Amino acid sequence: MKKGMTKSENETGGMKGALKPAVRVVIVMLLVTGVAYPLSLVAIGQVVFPFQSNGSLLSVDGKPVGSVLIAQEFASPKFFHPRPAADSASAVDPHITPEDAFSQVTRVSEATGIAENPIRTLIQLNIERGRSENLNAFAPDYVNVLKLNLDLMEQYPEEYAEFESRAQDSR
Repeated sequence: MKKGMTKSENETGGMKGALKPAVRVVIVMLLVTGVAYPLSLVAIGQVVFPFQSNGSLLSVDGKPVGSVLIAQEFASPKFFHPRPAADSASAVDPHITPEDAFSQVTRVSEATGIAENPIRTLIQLNIERGRSENLNAFAPDYVNVLKLNLDLMEQYPEEYAEFESRAQDSR
């Protein structure tokens, strides 16, 4: 005990001395885990996976039209529709099964006047088989609805002209 201090004053000073290293550790850990680590992950992501890190956006004429990773809502019968929220755990799944895509062919064909066979061919070309994130194994086949609809618009611009003009008006 220091000379001239009571016992309780000496204990309080000892507690303050013990708290200083703990406070320093907390501050250092906050800086490391709350600032340095997230920033380093962002930097690594931008270098190694720039497309995914920036939202996996698809563009038409240089303008973003949607993300490959998030479902877009298509209300028109001229487009393929994503799975209903009740059938998708997250309600933002951008994929449908090939069977679901083929079940929509008649509706899309009737709405656009495009024959069913070319639409079926576009579906076949858009089936993602054994996706790479599953190491090309154990992955079911899926069709990305946004990519399929963009391919339809590209292949048949006259049937989708009304949507292209709306997109240009909103730009």
